[in-house]
Amino acid sequence: MNTSSIALVLRRCAVTTAAAVVVLAAAAGSAAAHAEVTASDSRALAENVTLSFTSEAERSEAGIKELRIVLPQGIAPDMVALKEAPKGWKLTATADGYTVGGPALAAGTDAEHSVTVRQLPDAKSLAFKTVETYSDGDISRWIEVPGDGEKVENPAPVLELEAAAPGATPIAPSPSPTPEPSVSSSSPAPSTPAPAATAKTSADASAAEDSGSNTGVIVAAIAVVIVLVAGAGVWWVRRGRSQA
Repeated sequence: MNTSSIALVLRRCAVTTAAAVVVLAAAAGSAAAHAEVTASDSRALAENVTLSFTSEAERSEAGIKELRIVLPQGIAPDMVALKEAPKGWKLTATADGYTVGGPALAAGTDAEHSVTVRQLPDAKSLAFKTVETYSDGDISRWIEVPGDGEKVENPAPVLELEAAAPGATPIAPSPSPTPEPSVSSSSPAPSTPAPAATAKTSADASAAEDSGSNTGVIVAAIAVVIVLVAGAGVWWVRRGRSQA
């Protein structure tokens, strides 16, 4: 092999090596992008805790416009309130967590927001599965929960909790208001007498019947007495005449 051929082979090897380095660097950059969570108080059963989330941007041509967070067991959506977020972003509760989003951020800008949680559950760790949506419709899912020290490609943000403070207890859930029955003004429901009123009416009717019965007996007794007195008078007059 002459000198020119050797030089050509060396140049081709250099180009191939450079291309491989670029590919590996891009792959490493994509793998490095991830989502994280930290807490102002990482003890189990801690109250009014601020959770701060950071979703690293992994796109150079589109910005993050929305984050969907799946809350772990023990944190209900109504226990979370938005504390800080990019300008124009709002929080919306979902069945299993919440979404926070608004105008798309500049390409390459990390999405950071924080929420206040009424109370953390009594657990050893909490995983917050996160889905990132970019302005061009691309989606990144950080939803894999590692177990037993294994590594995953798209890990969800995990918050390790310390033991609960002495005396800490779960907050009782807020009682749900009892719904009031709706009444239509156009078709009022017929009034039904209360049981007590019905019983009283029946008692009054029975008393009236008993009173009528007693009155009849008294009248009959008086009539009998009058007849007896009249009969006795007639007998007395006739007896007097017979003696005379």
